[in-house]
Amino acid sequence: MKSCDIAVIGAGPAGLAAATRAADLGYDTVLLDEQPSPGGQIYRAVETADHARTEVMGADYARGRAIVDAFRASGAAYMDGALVWNISTDRVIDFSRGGASSQLSAKRIIVATGAVERPWPLPGWTLPGVTTAGALQILMKASGIVQEDAVLAGSGPLLWLVAAQLVDAGAPPRAVVETTPRAHYRAALAQLPAALRAPGYLAKGWRMMRKVKRAGVRHFAGAENIAIEGADAASAIRFTAKGASERIEASSIALHQGVVPNQQITRLLRCDHAWDAAQQCFRPVTDEDGQSSVQEVYVAGDGAGIGGALSAALHGEITALAIAARDGRGDPARLKSLRAERARDAAVRPFLETLYAPAPHVTAPADDTIVCRCEEVTAGAIREAVNLGAPGPNQVKSFLRAGMGPCQGRVCGPVVSAIIAERRGETPGATGYYRIRPPLKPIPLSELAQFTIPDAPEDR
Repeated sequence: MKSCDIAVIGAGPAGLAAATRAADLGYDTVLLDEQPSPGGQIYRAVETADHARTEVMGADYARGRAIVDAFRASGAAYMDGALVWNISTDRVIDFSRGGASSQLSAKRIIVATGAVERPWPLPGWTLPGVTTAGALQILMKASGIVQEDAVLAGSGPLLWLVAAQLVDAGAPPRAVVETTPRAHYRAALAQLPAALRAPGYLAKGWRMMRKVKRAGVRHFAGAENIAIEGADAASAIRFTAKGASERIEASSIALHQGVVPNQQITRLLRCDHAWDAAQQCFRPVTDEDGQSSVQEVYVAGDGAGIGGALSAALHGEITALAIAARDGRGDPARLKSLRAERARDAAVRPFLETLYAPAPHVTAPADDTIVCRCEEVTAGAIREAVNLGAPGPNQVKSFLRAGMGPCQGRVCGPVVSAIIAERRGETPGATGYYRIRPPLKPIPLSELAQFTIPDAPEDR
């Protein structure tokens, strides 16, 4: 079986930075990623993006090219198209690649699987034509496809970023329907002085909003009672704003309510997790350098707590340097400097987390709303299971099969925990989360039948 010093899972900003620095420090490093090219969701297809597409995506996206180039030059082995579906307690990684499954043994593992968009179950969200805001952005990055006449609904910085990118691409959205409650603006004022330590984020946000509004895009603030209409596909979105009922015809509706750590692998590895009340999500318990509760398993980037692309890249390098420091090598001065830089970058997070915390209706959908898309389980069915005595998500899974479909709870998990917690009058931290088992994603039996153990990973 092929072995390595450090296996990094995920080729986003954190994974690329961690793998690059680890290889530079002389570690035998392997980076596994499910996508065909490095960059993750943030820098997806940055190597092949032409000038026009890069201009639309913006300067932050363009900076990803340097991160990818540094990784390519580092000497770290790169295994693209590698779907990690299991990891044993002795850090043997099972993955599928090229139609066959294989294994890799690692002395240390850095989990850099980033974040996923927070699920937002509402009436009509399963209709064709309804996506996430991130999905629209992926189309632009990966294929140069720009969705015309879209309505963006929800809350968070990404909502305005995608709207601004659509404007720059010549296809302004039909409307931005924002759900941020007015009370959140007042609460966020207390965090504003600290946020000014990282003024670039506030200025960037203001410029994006100004660009979208100057393009003539309609903006509805404080929207509630949102529902999507349609028989076989989305045809309109309706909501209330400032006491008035609104309806906008649209065949493309993109939803967004912020992002949460992708916790599938860390749950599989039985890492300790905690409920982060500020970010309204679960995250693995780590120290500042990414060491989890499981020895030799580290978590870097947004998978350890949402911080954004810059913070993720800093955290990836910090994790690699911290590993080296524990081995008696590395660069202590560089490590100290990076920690301070990451702390400065994080100064804006309390402001953003207070302002863009999900509104109550986001995590408490109506009874007839489907929560688990794979098994078509409604919020009402989950509440009834709790009434019958189900104390947590794993018992609800046994009752209703929620979380047992192809997504393995990625989509429904956070909302299922929130619904149970609300019903039981406790925090999601007390309620807990799904117990994650392999395979992390569905794989064909043919890939298990074609099990191979390579002599070495392909270096690209």
